[in-house]
Amino acid sequence: MNADCRPTLSLQRDAVGALAAMQAVFARDMKVAFRQRQDLLNPLLFFVMVVTLFPLGVSPEVSFLREAGAGILWVAALLSVLLSLDHLFRHDFDDGTLEQLVLQPQPLFLLVLAKTAAHWVLTGLPLVVLTPVLGVMVHLDGNSIGVLCLTLLIGTPVLSLIGSIGAALTLGLRSAGVLLSLLIIPLYIPVLIFGTGTVASAAEGAPVGAYVALMGAFLVLALTLAPFASAAALRISLSNG
Repeated sequence: MNADCRPTLSLQRDAVGALAAMQAVFARDMKVAFRQRQDLLNPLLFFVMVVTLFPLGVSPEVSFLREAGAGILWVAALLSVLLSLDHLFRHDFDDGTLEQLVLQPQPLFLLVLAKTAAHWVLTGLPLVVLTPVLGVMVHLDGNSIGVLCLTLLIGTPVLSLIGSIGAALTLGLRSAGVLLSLLIIPLYIPVLIFGTGTVASAAEGAPVGAYVALMGAFLVLALTLAPFASAAALRISLSNG
């Protein structure tokens, strides 16, 4: 075989090996989540309860709910994702699986990305699916519901990616949930502002392309940087533990 072809074949094998490892981590997290259904259902029930109880506690007037509905759904989705972040690495840390992932020959940031993708599929995606029903409950019109679903579809992966950094940093600490909230919520604010702003612009009939482009930029930036930061934070947490 030509020596010039060997580096190319080696790179191809490494790429296939990394992809297979990501698929294995993703599939494992999905199976574990469906075995622990309570952890899977808690964020969804919390999301539904917050949106359902908010009109009862504040105001059931149609005009108010139509104006504040997007913000209610976005805040409820943000808190639901935040509620589930503590379990992103916790179970693997407790049973020693996380240490095995760190020792794998594949890049750790790719394995973290696979775990974050599984977290979004199990938490963020169901929130997007539930949004049309809850949007009708808060009297949003069809166009606003469609734009809201789009912003959540783009924004919830950003919440999971940013949240993975905080979950990795607070791994193994006491009162990790409180510390995680303090670290992550300030980073969530830009996504929340642009997510609700997009729906408000759509309700007023204004163009929303710029808002959607900015949220897409947030997603690309999070996909580019968050897995590296989470992988570094995991190594620090494991070395300190």
